[in-house]
Amino acid sequence: MTPKRNRRAGVEDLWWKTVKVGGKETKVESKLHGTGKRWRARYVDDDSHERTQRFDRKVDAQKWLDDIVASQVTGSYVDPVRGKVTFTSFYKEWSSRQVWVPGTVKAMNLAAGSVTFPTVAMAELRPSHLETWVKAMQDKPLAPGTIKTRFNNVRSVLRAAKRDKVLGEDPSERITLPRRRRADAAMVIPTTQQVGALITEAGIEFDAFVGLCAFAGLRLGEAAALQVGDIDFLRREINVERQVQRANGHTIEIRAPKYGSERTIPVPDGLLKLLSLHIAHWRHDSKDPTRWLFPGEGKHPWHQNSVGYRWRAARKGIGAEHLHLHHLRHFYASGLIAAGCDVVTVQRALGHSSATVTLNTYSHLWPDADDKTRKAADALFKSSTESTAYPLRTEGAK
Repeated sequence: MTPKRNRRAGVEDLWWKTVKVGGKETKVESKLHGTGKRWRARYVDDDSHERTQRFDRKVDAQKWLDDIVASQVTGSYVDPVRGKVTFTSFYKEWSSRQVWVPGTVKAMNLAAGSVTFPTVAMAELRPSHLETWVKAMQDKPLAPGTIKTRFNNVRSVLRAAKRDKVLGEDPSERITLPRRRRADAAMVIPTTQQVGALITEAGIEFDAFVGLCAFAGLRLGEAAALQVGDIDFLRREINVERQVQRANGHTIEIRAPKYGSERTIPVPDGLLKLLSLHIAHWRHDSKDPTRWLFPGEGKHPWHQNSVGYRWRAARKGIGAEHLHLHHLRHFYASGLIAAGCDVVTVQRALGHSSATVTLNTYSHLWPDADDKTRKAADALFKSSTESTAYPLRTEGAK
């Protein structure tokens, strides 16, 4: 039978031991007397393993033990063995257990591989390490949005290390990131004239795709993954149930949309007509509802490369090479907001995971309190003056 460990926490003198002589307790020299450090502090960790450390002075041993006990109580305890694991080693172990889609795997590996502290032990990570890394990304230079994304991805690794008792305090807290442009200044919203010109320039092969992005707010991967059966012409709806993504090795993957993005979108009659013309011209050869609306090579639909090639040609044709396909999604969102749709309606139409995401992106497009107050007061004024035939003053009035 394996003997139980002594699980008491405390400081003990290794040079002297207490024995009973003649019924009285007396201190005598131990076998370790005069060799090594005199004082040993010990405690039991969360896994019921006894940890010890030796010191020359009792006061130092007691302070070390007090700090350990305090960290166990406050939740900032770091396993002294696991704390020696480097950032790269911990990430490799932790990431292998995560349930990620290929896109997340690629983004996380890119962020973790870009840090400037890959061989630093987790317990030794300091805010200065994070600051050095952020400055290196800025000097590269990377865009502020890219820096923020990579920083947040690495921060998720550090938070996981803290939960696993590998890291005490999160060194990524209160790190200053490069300032990003305000959403209202950075956002590009195509004009109605530009969208109309793009649809015309796209031609009969690509105009329906542009229409789906501009008048239904679909992302590139969502529009490319549409099947003919996803369009309900009777109910005037489109069901978004999947997306196309490029994976490693230039392969194509069909998977569920981003979290919270599976949805049913009401669509205007004009877009339905555009889609019906597309199906009649390109997809009339089969009655299979699962056939791709935009078929590519082999059994796959279009993907980022095939769509990107057609989009660049269309925008070049109208002299608007600064526009990205995602800007059509902003065009759709701005139209819904201008029509008076509330934030939840816009969120569901765009497939955002929460209303907070929608507000963070498009809050500047909604009228503020002053606009609403002014509009309401103006309506009250008009209704009051019209009902009483109030004579507005003019310069010629007596």
